[in-house]
Amino acid sequence: MDDLNGEKKRQPGHGDGDDGSTCFTIDHKAYARVGLLGNPSDVYNGRAISFALGNFCATVRLRPSDSLIIQPHPFHDFVQFPSIDSLSDRVQKEGYYGGVRLLMAICKVFYKYCKENNINLKSGNFTLSYDTNIPRQYSFMDLLAIMTIQAGLSGSSAIVCAALNCLLDFYMVRHLVKVEIRPNLILSAENELGIVAGLQDRVAQVYGGLVYMDFSKQNMDSLGHGLYTSMDTSLLPPLHVIYAENPSDSGKVHSSVRKRWLDGDEFIISSMKQVANLAAQGQESLLGKDYTRLAELMNRNFDLRRSMFGDDVLGSMNISMVEVARSVGAAAKFTGSGGAVVAFCPDGPSQIKRLEEACHRANFVIQPATVVPCVLNDKDLKMLSH
Repeated sequence: MDDLNGEKKRQPGHGDGDDGSTCFTIDHKAYARVGLLGNPSDVYNGRAISFALGNFCATVRLRPSDSLIIQPHPFHDFVQFPSIDSLSDRVQKEGYYGGVRLLMAICKVFYKYCKENNINLKSGNFTLSYDTNIPRQYSFMDLLAIMTIQAGLSGSSAIVCAALNCLLDFYMVRHLVKVEIRPNLILSAENELGIVAGLQDRVAQVYGGLVYMDFSKQNMDSLGHGLYTSMDTSLLPPLHVIYAENPSDSGKVHSSVRKRWLDGDEFIISSMKQVANLAAQGQESLLGKDYTRLAELMNRNFDLRRSMFGDDVLGSMNISMVEVARSVGAAAKFTGSGGAVVAFCPDGPSQIKRLEEACHRANFVIQPATVVPCVLNDKDLKMLSH
């Protein structure tokens, strides 16, 4: 298997059946993502720049079987406990849900999409299993959907994205489902579970690499998706990811920003437009390799978010990660909705060293960000070229 493109992986004793059926195991990986600029305006017809983060990933495996089986993960879907106090401790630290519900949701959404679009699916069943090493973080920022989020690095959608790729290959319909539509399917599966989010994360995980996204209302209404432009990953300067190994406060107050935006609140609307414009300016800065300007834009992105959502929503630990980075002069902002931070040290190695020391003193984990190149395979790229 190609680890990046997630091609079909042959197992001993398996091969292509005489009837053209899939008789081999299929593995796919989907990576964590970092929202570099523009988030959370993707939920508000804005723009964003994100990249696939190679430090962490989710893997989904599909193998043919007599019945359709969604296999629980031995850790993330653990349901057997030695006592009630251990169950309570587990739920407190890990939440209620694992990945089984995500796999079930994408199967339902995929089947419904194919049925509505007259895409015939061959017969045959399979077993789906998954694994993930994306750090866990729990957020309660939407009280209508108390849910598990993966450290602001989009771990839930990574599982769904990898599973969708397995289904596309198992049923051999990759050429019939547009690349641009796949993020919509991933988000629809998460919406089934009450997860409220935007398309940004899913686009970055479907495409891989560095992607500029325009979610204007005109594009969404006319195309049913945004306009997505892949950029050269070499344009990115060295970046770092910061997160808490043992998270505590990730924000537990309901946000009213969405309602205020829908109600026409001028402050929220104008602020969100400014956030969206940061992504457009960021694209220009990256293309011109103006990294001083990039640092300013990253800081401005967080400051605008903080002014709209407030500290109680963002959470003290999340804010602390940004402040620790800024204490040494680094630019810093959330990678997503909170739980992890992306930092940039424009002054180079000596500043990076100070940032590492500051993170260690604050008991935060810091890692150099590894950028995954484009993960689309030849069939996908051919679809985009048309």
